[in-house]
Amino acid sequence: MKHALVVTSAAAAALFLSGCGGSSAQPQPATSPPTASASTSSEPSASATATESSPAPASSQAAQTGPALCQAASLTATTDSSGGGAAGSIYMQLILTNSGTEPCLLKGYAGVSLTAGADGEPIGAAATRDDSTPVSDVMLAPGKAGSATLRYTQAANYPDCTRTPAAGFRVYPPDDTASLFVAQQLDACTNTDINLLIIGAFQPK
Repeated sequence: MKHALVVTSAAAAALFLSGCGGSSAQPQPATSPPTASASTSSEPSASATATESSPAPASSQAAQTGPALCQAASLTATTDSSGGGAAGSIYMQLILTNSGTEPCLLKGYAGVSLTAGADGEPIGAAATRDDSTPVSDVMLAPGKAGSATLRYTQAANYPDCTRTPAAGFRVYPPDDTASLFVAQQLDACTNTDINLLIIGAFQPK
């Protein structure tokens, strides 16, 4: 009888130890929090990426600051032909002066054509560009001017020219759809394949 009790006790002890061994395998769920922790630790990286990209809008805003482009409404136009001429051409300076109250930027080429009057339609071909002088930023404070070389070739140089009198030049400032008029009596060609005008880029005066 005692022998049977010993066996039973041994079996119970074995079962108890087996149960303890099963509970020792439970630490696995404890490994899941590190996964959540790793996910949490990745959030600063995303935040850092957003922080690094945030200066881009600021830089684009900075690019938009500064004086606006000069517009016809705040400019006056004149020409100075004291430069003389050569080989049937007249070289003159097209001068745009800031008549407004704010500084503005004059950059690039004017659109120029001969016209029958201040409100008349252009006659013949518009001026072609002379790109021998590089384009530069010309900052115009109120009252200051920029100039561009304008070359006019005498209409009489072209035997095929259908000549007609022009009252002056229609001038479009760079990137503007409004125009100015400069009175100057010249002959024009109605032929659009004959180009009498060449315009350079504006430079500081």
